[in-house]
Amino acid sequence: MKSLTPREVADMLKITTNTVYELVKRGELNAYRIGRKMRIEPSDVEEYKRNTSTGSYIEENHNGEEFPKGLVLCGQDLVLDVLARYLETEEIGVPVFRSHQGSYNGLYALYRGDVQVATCHLWDGETGEYNISYIKSLVPGIPTVIIHLVCRTQGFYVKKGNPLGIKGWKDLIRPNIKIINREKGSGVRVLLDEQLKLLGKYGSEINGYERERTSHIEIASIVAREKVDLGVGTEIVAKQVEGIDFIPLQKESIELVFKKEDLNKLPFKKIVEILKSKEFANEIEGIGGYDIRDMGKIL
Repeated sequence: MKSLTPREVADMLKITTNTVYELVKRGELNAYRIGRKMRIEPSDVEEYKRNTSTGSYIEENHNGEEFPKGLVLCGQDLVLDVLARYLETEEIGVPVFRSHQGSYNGLYALYRGDVQVATCHLWDGETGEYNISYIKSLVPGIPTVIIHLVCRTQGFYVKKGNPLGIKGWKDLIRPNIKIINREKGSGVRVLLDEQLKLLGKYGSEINGYERERTSHIEIASIVAREKVDLGVGTEIVAKQVEGIDFIPLQKESIELVFKKEDLNKLPFKKIVEILKSKEFANEIEGIGGYDIRDMGKIL
Protein backbone atom coordinates (compact mmCIF):
# COMPACT_ATOMS: atom_id res chain seq x y z
CA MET A 1 0.00 0.00 0.00
CA LYS A 2 1.36 3.41 -0.93
CA SER A 3 2.44 5.97 1.66
CA LEU A 4 0.04 8.75 2.59
CA THR A 5 0.25 12.53 2.51
CA PRO A 6 -0.63 14.54 5.65
CA ARG A 7 -3.87 15.61 3.92
CA GLU A 8 -4.86 11.98 3.31
CA VAL A 9 -4.08 11.09 6.92
CA ALA A 10 -6.14 14.07 8.10
CA ASP A 11 -9.09 12.83 6.04
CA MET A 12 -8.77 9.32 7.47
CA LEU A 13 -8.60 10.51 11.08
CA LYS A 14 -11.13 13.33 10.62
CA ILE A 15 -8.69 15.92 11.91
CA THR A 16 -7.05 18.96 10.37
CA THR A 17 -3.79 18.79 8.44
CA ASN A 18 -2.21 21.05 11.06
CA THR A 19 -3.13 18.50 13.73
CA VAL A 20 -1.34 15.79 11.73
CA TYR A 21 1.83 17.90 11.67
CA GLU A 22 1.46 18.49 15.42
CA LEU A 23 1.10 14.74 16.08
CA VAL A 24 4.28 14.11 14.11
CA LYS A 25 6.07 16.92 15.96
CA ARG A 26 5.06 15.44 19.34
CA GLY A 27 6.23 11.98 18.28
CA GLU A 28 2.74 10.46 18.47
CA LEU A 29 2.65 9.63 14.75
CA ASN A 30 5.63 8.35 12.75
CA ALA A 31 6.51 10.09 9.49
CA TYR A 32 9.41 10.53 7.08
CA ARG A 33 10.35 12.87 4.27
CA ILE A 34 10.98 12.35 0.59
CA GLY A 35 12.75 15.54 -0.38
CA ARG A 36 10.62 18.31 1.09
CA LYS A 37 7.43 16.23 1.20
CA MET A 38 6.22 14.43 4.32
CA ARG A 39 4.90 10.89 3.97
CA ILE A 40 3.25 8.55 6.47
CA GLU A 41 2.88 4.79 6.22
CA PRO A 42 -0.66 3.35 6.54
CA SER A 43 0.65 0.96 9.20
CA ASP A 44 1.75 3.92 11.32
CA VAL A 45 -1.72 5.46 11.02
CA GLU A 46 -3.26 2.19 12.18
CA GLU A 47 -0.78 2.05 15.08
CA TYR A 48 -1.77 5.57 16.10
CA LYS A 49 -5.47 4.64 15.96
CA ARG A 50 -4.83 1.56 18.11
CA ASN A 51 -2.94 3.64 20.63
CA THR A 52 -5.68 6.23 20.93
CA SER A 53 -8.32 3.58 21.54
CA THR A 54 -6.51 1.38 24.08
CA GLY A 55 -5.60 3.70 26.93
CA SER A 56 -2.20 4.90 25.66
CA TYR A 57 -2.79 8.16 27.56
CA ILE A 58 -2.67 6.26 30.87
CA GLU A 59 0.48 6.01 33.00
CA GLU A 60 1.28 4.25 36.25
CA ASN A 61 2.79 5.87 39.35
CA HIS A 62 5.27 4.21 41.69
CA ASN A 63 2.40 2.40 43.46
CA GLY A 64 1.16 0.92 40.21
CA GLU A 65 -1.90 3.15 40.21
CA GLU A 66 -3.12 4.34 36.80
CA PHE A 67 -3.68 8.00 36.03
CA PRO A 68 -4.09 10.06 32.83
CA LYS A 69 -1.12 11.92 31.36
CA GLY A 70 -3.24 14.98 30.66
CA LEU A 71 -6.68 16.11 29.55
CA VAL A 72 -7.99 13.65 26.95
CA LEU A 73 -10.79 14.76 24.61
CA CYS A 74 -12.49 11.77 23.06
CA GLY A 75 -14.51 11.91 19.84
CA GLN A 76 -14.16 11.88 16.08
CA ASP A 77 -15.64 15.19 14.99
CA LEU A 78 -13.58 18.10 13.69
CA VAL A 79 -15.11 20.37 16.36
CA LEU A 80 -13.09 18.46 18.96
CA ASP A 81 -9.84 19.25 17.12
CA VAL A 82 -10.72 22.93 17.13
CA LEU A 83 -11.60 22.77 20.85
CA ALA A 84 -8.28 21.04 21.60
CA ARG A 85 -6.41 23.77 19.74
CA TYR A 86 -8.16 26.47 21.78
CA LEU A 87 -7.36 24.66 25.02
CA GLU A 88 -3.70 24.39 24.05
CA THR A 89 -3.49 28.19 24.05
CA GLU A 90 -4.82 28.37 27.61
CA GLU A 91 -2.89 27.91 30.85
CA ILE A 92 -4.79 24.90 32.18
CA GLY A 93 -1.86 23.13 33.84
CA VAL A 94 -1.98 19.88 31.84
CA PRO A 95 -1.31 18.86 28.22
CA VAL A 96 -4.26 18.25 25.92
CA PHE A 97 -4.61 15.00 23.95
CA ARG A 98 -7.12 13.70 21.40
CA SER A 99 -8.56 10.19 21.35
CA HIS A 100 -10.45 9.33 18.15
CA GLN A 101 -12.82 6.72 19.51
CA GLY A 102 -16.46 6.45 18.52
CA SER A 103 -19.32 7.54 20.77
CA TYR A 104 -20.03 4.22 22.47
CA ASN A 105 -16.39 3.43 23.25
CA GLY A 106 -15.77 7.03 24.28
CA LEU A 107 -18.47 6.91 26.98
CA TYR A 108 -17.10 3.59 28.22
CA ALA A 109 -13.60 5.10 28.34
CA LEU A 110 -15.01 8.00 30.39
CA TYR A 111 -16.57 5.50 32.81
CA ARG A 112 -13.25 3.67 33.13
CA GLY A 113 -11.34 6.92 33.67
CA ASP A 114 -9.24 6.51 30.52
CA VAL A 115 -10.47 9.85 29.13
CA GLN A 116 -11.81 12.94 30.87
CA VAL A 117 -14.12 14.28 28.15
CA ALA A 118 -16.24 12.21 25.76
CA THR A 119 -18.58 13.22 22.99
CA CYS A 120 -21.54 11.25 21.73
CA HIS A 121 -24.19 11.31 19.04
CA LEU A 122 -26.12 8.13 19.79
CA TRP A 123 -29.76 7.91 18.72
CA ASP A 124 -32.29 5.90 20.71
CA GLY A 125 -34.94 4.53 18.38
CA GLU A 126 -37.37 3.88 21.25
CA THR A 127 -37.40 7.47 22.54
CA GLY A 128 -36.44 9.25 19.32
CA GLU A 129 -33.85 11.22 21.32
CA TYR A 130 -30.09 11.51 21.28
CA ASN A 131 -27.53 10.58 23.93
CA ILE A 132 -29.28 10.79 27.34
CA SER A 133 -30.25 7.11 27.63
CA TYR A 134 -26.81 5.98 26.48
CA ILE A 135 -24.99 8.25 28.93
CA LYS A 136 -27.09 6.85 31.79
CA SER A 137 -26.37 3.28 30.70
CA LEU A 138 -22.67 3.56 29.86
CA VAL A 139 -21.66 5.86 32.71
CA PRO A 140 -23.81 4.34 35.48
CA GLY A 141 -23.77 5.70 39.00
CA ILE A 142 -21.54 8.65 38.09
CA PRO A 143 -23.03 12.16 38.02
CA THR A 144 -22.14 13.79 34.72
CA VAL A 145 -22.27 17.18 33.07
CA ILE A 146 -23.77 17.13 29.56
CA ILE A 147 -23.06 20.11 27.35
CA HIS A 148 -24.60 20.61 23.93
CA LEU A 149 -21.95 20.98 21.24
CA VAL A 150 -23.48 21.15 17.75
CA CYS A 151 -26.07 19.59 15.49
CA ARG A 152 -25.33 18.22 12.02
CA THR A 153 -27.26 16.35 9.34
CA GLN A 154 -26.89 12.62 8.77
CA GLY A 155 -28.05 10.87 5.64
CA PHE A 156 -27.09 8.62 2.74
CA TYR A 157 -24.13 8.91 0.41
CA VAL A 158 -25.24 7.62 -3.00
CA LYS A 159 -23.68 7.70 -6.45
CA LYS A 160 -23.99 10.91 -8.43
CA GLY A 161 -27.47 11.25 -9.88
CA ASN A 162 -28.83 8.61 -7.47
CA PRO A 163 -29.34 6.03 -10.27
CA LEU A 164 -31.11 3.54 -7.96
CA GLY A 165 -33.64 6.07 -6.72
CA ILE A 166 -32.70 5.67 -3.06
CA LYS A 167 -34.94 7.75 -0.76
CA GLY A 168 -34.87 6.54 2.82
CA TRP A 169 -34.19 3.87 5.44
CA LYS A 170 -36.49 1.28 3.84
CA ASP A 171 -34.16 1.18 0.83
CA LEU A 172 -31.56 -0.53 3.02
CA ILE A 173 -33.49 -3.78 2.71
CA ARG A 174 -33.73 -3.76 -1.09
CA PRO A 175 -31.85 -6.82 -2.45
CA ASN A 176 -30.21 -4.78 -5.21
CA ILE A 177 -28.66 -2.29 -2.73
CA LYS A 178 -25.16 -2.90 -1.37
CA ILE A 179 -23.98 -0.81 1.55
CA ILE A 180 -20.70 0.02 3.29
CA ASN A 181 -20.97 0.23 7.09
CA ARG A 182 -19.27 2.10 9.93
CA GLU A 183 -17.50 0.36 12.81
CA LYS A 184 -19.33 -0.91 15.89
CA GLY A 185 -19.71 1.78 18.54
CA SER A 186 -19.76 4.74 16.19
CA GLY A 187 -22.79 7.03 16.22
CA VAL A 188 -23.53 6.22 12.58
CA ARG A 189 -23.49 2.47 13.24
CA VAL A 190 -25.88 2.86 16.18
CA LEU A 191 -28.19 5.04 14.07
CA LEU A 192 -28.28 2.47 11.27
CA ASP A 193 -28.86 -0.42 13.69
CA GLU A 194 -31.65 1.44 15.47
CA GLN A 195 -33.34 2.16 12.14
CA LEU A 196 -33.06 -1.49 11.13
CA LYS A 197 -34.62 -2.49 14.44
CA LEU A 198 -37.57 -0.21 13.74
CA LEU A 199 -37.91 -1.88 10.34
CA GLY A 200 -37.87 -5.31 12.01
CA LYS A 201 -34.71 -6.32 10.14
CA TYR A 202 -31.34 -7.79 11.15
CA GLY A 203 -27.99 -6.59 9.91
CA SER A 204 -27.33 -10.03 8.45
CA GLU A 205 -30.18 -9.39 6.01
CA ILE A 206 -28.50 -6.29 4.56
CA ASN A 207 -26.11 -6.66 1.64
CA GLY A 208 -22.68 -5.35 2.68
CA TYR A 209 -23.55 -4.85 6.37
CA GLU A 210 -20.45 -6.67 7.64
CA ARG A 211 -18.01 -4.54 5.63
CA GLU A 212 -16.78 -1.73 7.89
CA ARG A 213 -14.74 1.47 7.61
CA THR A 214 -13.79 3.94 10.35
CA SER A 215 -14.50 7.40 8.94
CA HIS A 216 -17.10 9.34 6.98
CA ILE A 217 -14.54 10.25 4.32
CA GLU A 218 -13.72 6.59 3.71
CA ILE A 219 -17.39 5.69 3.41
CA ALA A 220 -18.12 8.50 0.95
CA SER A 221 -15.04 7.69 -1.15
CA ILE A 222 -15.95 4.00 -1.39
CA VAL A 223 -19.48 4.85 -2.56
CA ALA A 224 -17.99 7.16 -5.20
CA ARG A 225 -15.34 4.77 -6.50
CA GLU A 226 -16.40 1.18 -5.81
CA LYS A 227 -19.37 -1.07 -6.43
CA VAL A 228 -21.20 0.08 -3.32
CA ASP A 229 -24.51 1.88 -3.57
CA LEU A 230 -25.00 3.45 -0.17
CA GLY A 231 -23.26 4.61 2.97
CA VAL A 232 -24.43 6.61 5.97
CA GLY A 233 -22.58 9.78 6.95
CA THR A 234 -22.65 13.53 7.41
CA GLU A 235 -23.59 16.23 4.94
CA ILE A 236 -20.32 18.02 5.77
CA VAL A 237 -18.19 15.24 4.28
CA ALA A 238 -20.50 14.80 1.27
CA LYS A 239 -19.44 18.24 0.10
CA GLN A 240 -15.79 17.16 0.08
CA VAL A 241 -16.08 14.06 -2.13
CA GLU A 242 -16.75 14.12 -5.86
CA GLY A 243 -19.01 11.57 -7.51
CA ILE A 244 -21.69 11.31 -4.83
CA ASP A 245 -24.99 12.89 -3.85
CA PHE A 246 -26.28 13.30 -0.32
CA ILE A 247 -29.79 12.40 0.84
CA PRO A 248 -30.51 14.16 4.17
CA LEU A 249 -32.44 12.02 6.64
CA GLN A 250 -31.93 13.10 10.20
CA LYS A 251 -30.52 15.94 12.30
CA GLU A 252 -28.31 14.61 15.05
CA SER A 253 -27.20 16.25 18.26
CA ILE A 254 -23.61 15.99 19.49
CA GLU A 255 -23.08 16.37 23.22
CA LEU A 256 -19.94 16.67 25.29
CA VAL A 257 -19.81 14.71 28.57
CA PHE A 258 -17.56 14.77 31.63
CA LYS A 259 -17.84 13.87 35.30
CA LYS A 260 -19.67 16.40 37.46
CA GLU A 261 -16.93 16.31 40.10
CA ASP A 262 -14.61 17.92 37.51
CA LEU A 263 -16.89 20.87 36.68
CA ASN A 264 -15.07 23.40 38.88
CA LYS A 265 -11.57 22.33 37.86
CA LEU A 266 -9.73 24.78 35.62
CA PRO A 267 -9.54 22.69 32.39
CA PHE A 268 -13.29 22.05 32.45
CA LYS A 269 -14.18 25.62 33.33
CA LYS A 270 -12.11 26.66 30.30
CA ILE A 271 -13.99 24.18 28.10
CA VAL A 272 -17.32 25.73 29.08
CA GLU A 273 -15.88 29.23 28.59
CA ILE A 274 -14.55 28.40 25.12
CA LEU A 275 -17.79 26.78 23.96
CA LYS A 276 -19.72 29.89 24.96
CA SER A 277 -17.27 32.29 23.32
CA LYS A 278 -18.14 34.20 20.16
CA GLU A 279 -14.70 33.51 18.68
CA PHE A 280 -15.14 29.73 18.90
CA ALA A 281 -18.70 29.91 17.57
CA ASN A 282 -17.58 31.99 14.59
CA GLU A 283 -14.85 29.49 13.71
CA ILE A 284 -17.19 26.50 13.83
CA GLU A 285 -19.81 28.34 11.82
CA GLY A 286 -17.13 29.21 9.27
CA ILE A 287 -16.37 25.52 8.72
CA GLY A 288 -19.94 25.06 7.50
CA GLY A 289 -22.45 22.25 7.98
CA TYR A 290 -22.97 22.72 11.72
CA ASP A 291 -25.96 24.14 13.56
CA ILE A 292 -24.33 26.01 16.46
CA ARG A 293 -27.50 27.14 18.21
CA ASP A 294 -27.33 26.45 21.97
CA MET A 295 -23.65 25.49 21.74
CA GLY A 296 -22.24 25.43 25.28
CA LYS A 297 -25.63 25.00 26.93
CA ILE A 298 -25.52 22.69 29.92
CA LEU A 299 -28.37 20.19 29.66
